[in-house]
Amino acid sequence: MLQQFWPAVRITLVLTVLTGMLYPALVTGIAQAIFHQQANGSLIEVNGKVVGSELIGQKFSKPEYFQGRPSAAGDGYDAANSGASNFGPTNQKLVDRIKADSEKFRKENPDFSGPIPADLLTASASGLDPDLSPASAAAQVPRVAKARGIAPAQVQELVERSTQARQLGFLGEPRVNVLKLNLALDSTYPAKR
Repeated sequence: MLQQFWPAVRITLVLTVLTGMLYPALVTGIAQAIFHQQANGSLIEVNGKVVGSELIGQKFSKPEYFQGRPSAAGDGYDAANSGASNFGPTNQKLVDRIKADSEKFRKENPDFSGPIPADLLTASASGLDPDLSPASAAAQVPRVAKARGIAPAQVQELVERSTQARQLGFLGEPRVNVLKLNLALDSTYPAKR
């Protein structure tokens, strides 16, 4: 019995040190050296103050700001409660939420008359998606321009400059990071207080 016990203890200790200490330290060191910004959460600073992350959406509710996708994560964009609602397409709670969100969007954006882009009504799988489709940003341009007292063309031009193309030309979809767009708005066309 002891012949099997001591080798098992030694193997456990060696593997604990290798996989629980040395390997994580090596990977963390490489990440900090090569991908420092990403390894630290892709944080965005304005005037020395962290205002958010490129990777996690935030709730914007003022009319002078673009608003992101709905979030099913906790009380909205709560990274500790990341996850989807898991409601199926026939679930009445999902139908009711989408209907309420659609009515709210129409009320807040009375100058938009087209079909509401799907990503403005559906939450992402994580509930933390920081990006919108260019169509979703364009749907909000009239409201944001009106709230800031500028021409819609000026806001649309900023949306177009903020639109990121597909990665490597074929991965993903074109997208607009909501936080970065709102920060660009604040720096280019400050909201009237």
